[in-house]
Amino acid sequence: MSKSQYLMIGGFLGAGKTTAILKLARMLTRAGKTVGLITNDQSVGLVDSVVLSNGEFAVEEITGGCFCCRFNSLVDASERLSTETRPDVFIAEPVGSCTDLVAAVSFPLKKIYGDDFRVAPLSVLIDPIRAERILGLAAGNSFSPKVLYVYGKQLEEAEVIVINKCDLLDAARQDRLEAALRKAYPQADVVRISARAEQGLDAWLTRMTAEELQAESVPDVDYQIYAEGEALLGWLNVSVTIRTAQDVDGNELLRGIAANTRKALEGVEIAHLKMTLVPEEDGGDIGVLNLVRSDGTAEMSHSLKSALDAGELLINLRAEAEPELLRQSVLDALAACGCETELKHVEFFRPGKPEPTYRMAHR
Repeated sequence: MSKSQYLMIGGFLGAGKTTAILKLARMLTRAGKTVGLITNDQSVGLVDSVVLSNGEFAVEEITGGCFCCRFNSLVDASERLSTETRPDVFIAEPVGSCTDLVAAVSFPLKKIYGDDFRVAPLSVLIDPIRAERILGLAAGNSFSPKVLYVYGKQLEEAEVIVINKCDLLDAARQDRLEAALRKAYPQADVVRISARAEQGLDAWLTRMTAEELQAESVPDVDYQIYAEGEALLGWLNVSVTIRTAQDVDGNELLRGIAANTRKALEGVEIAHLKMTLVPEEDGGDIGVLNLVRSDGTAEMSHSLKSALDAGELLINLRAEAEPELLRQSVLDALAACGCETELKHVEFFRPGKPEPTYRMAHR
């Protein structure tokens, strides 16, 4: 029996991992491969799982901590997918605030379960606008130093750094960003893609699937700074039923909630605001909105086809702010949207200190 390939695709919040994974999964399916997807979050109610499981792929969700801290749950999820769908390829998407993935996930998978999985090199996606600012190539809002420590460690352990959303930059800016990344992180290959425009995906997928994990060792990680940096990020998950007196444009509704949330969080750097809206009468339709910077533009990655008068709204918000501020801002935005709302689940918190199940410094 041949081994299943195991692709883990990391990257900071807002890098576009879910869109990229969805595109890769479709490419693999067209090539005759069976794909199993594993998502990850600190809590329940994950927008990514809704987007990825919208009728196309088998998806398992690991909640309550990162893959590093829930390693056994990750293996259990893989086994369930193996039993149900026998994937040729697993694609795992870790929490966007997680690092040390090679030491705590890739090496243990290879050492303990090497007979079952062919573990690919770790790819780490970046949002190019965010990366330009962090690398000092452009002005703009960013995060505090301890949050940036986590961001930097993600890139330091990558075997492949993937500049996503290249369609946002002209060729000169792409070249300058790639040169800066190669200088700062010489251990990694750098590739350019636009997942939404389906550019560069073939070369990236070939790079991941052509060989196994090559890293021999991992960078040191100060878990105290890592924990403090991750804990600076507020986490909010909300699920709500909305109803309106008459049919409304659900896409405009999502944009309005996003605009009101951003206004209420003036001065706060948003890492990622994600929302899905599924009409009550047509579960096959879905609206998906993303905002990945406070000064960015809220974008519909999938638009609703028809007006609606009721639906299920899911909101995930990650920002460098007090969780209570995130909660109140979203609730105020919902109150201002002109709909009748019924809250089904609200959870807001800071991530706890990461405590990996395994940590292997060498392959």
